[in-house]
Amino acid sequence: MRGAIVAGLALTVSSWTLGITGAVAQDACANRGQLDILYCDADNDLVADVPTDQKKWRDPSTLVWAYTPVEDPAVYANIFKPFTDHLEKCVGKKTVYYPVQSNSAEIEAMRSGRLHFAGFSTGPTGFAVNLAGAVPFAAKGLGDEVRGYNLIAVVKASSPYKTLADLKGKKVAHTAPSSNSGNLAPRVLFPEQGLKTDDDYKPLMSGGHDKSVLGVGSGDYDMAAVASDVFDRMATRGTIKAEDFRIIYRSPVFPTSSFAHAHDLKPELAAKLRECFYSFRFTPAMTKEFNGDDRFLPISYGKDWKVVREVAEKSGTPYNKAAYDAESKREADAAAKKAAEAAAKAAQQPAAPAAPKP
Repeated sequence: MRGAIVAGLALTVSSWTLGITGAVAQDACANRGQLDILYCDADNDLVADVPTDQKKWRDPSTLVWAYTPVEDPAVYANIFKPFTDHLEKCVGKKTVYYPVQSNSAEIEAMRSGRLHFAGFSTGPTGFAVNLAGAVPFAAKGLGDEVRGYNLIAVVKASSPYKTLADLKGKKVAHTAPSSNSGNLAPRVLFPEQGLKTDDDYKPLMSGGHDKSVLGVGSGDYDMAAVASDVFDRMATRGTIKAEDFRIIYRSPVFPTSSFAHAHDLKPELAAKLRECFYSFRFTPAMTKEFNGDDRFLPISYGKDWKVVREVAEKSGTPYNKAAYDAESKREADAAAKKAAEAAAKAAQQPAAPAAPKP
């Protein structure tokens, strides 16, 4: 089973051509909005409708899901295990959590039918909706409040920087091109504070919010634009000491990661999945990891992600395939560079001495 899942989740360019027959059939769609040609939005709620042809509804015997790969995926395999076990019992289907290694891999896996539901970080949610038929339905919250996060600019506590304008010409980390707080929001919000991306500094893509924070701590970056909830989790987990850093900017609140199911799940299955999400109460470990959140609450992509879509549009990176392809290429190039550097470093290591003969 594990081997089949690994093979199934592999990123393949050819899978973007899957469903051509279905796409042709969808040409009669009255409204598609920004959705890919594979999907239709007849009810104008900005997400893909369930297929009108019931033969296309999916009711798998095993459900596969993933969570955003922004941080170490292995951490969440353990954190989410009680939740995965709950879903298996509540939905009545074998449920498997699989950690993905990149945003593009996660989106591709849902588009090609290999992920049935997933947690997407804030920025990539738009790509998942438009290009993979994801239907966001839940977000983490406390009581009856869906809580969000801020874009924060962090520097070392011992640094001389007091305002964003002080970072002109300095080493500033962003995370990944599709990240809301890690790239898109800084491009829109920082200029208002006297710091314009690309003109006043060239963003250095770290590959993750945690990597950006650690890079500031080690001196690799002078400042990093990151999500406040990630920074808080790192401090709670003991990965960093909050007092070693100083926050010099904090944005208005953005929604946190979304949880979405594939648009073509059998409606009864999708309804049951949503019900099981909402009935779950976080374990103490989950509540600690997610900054006090204790449950999943209903959300609307049209309403709750409005500010995120506006940031994407204003930053010149709308949630379309051209922007997605550019991001996927950057992710692939970064991964290839990292692998080459690791191989070069390994080649420079001295060979281990031969074991003495008995």
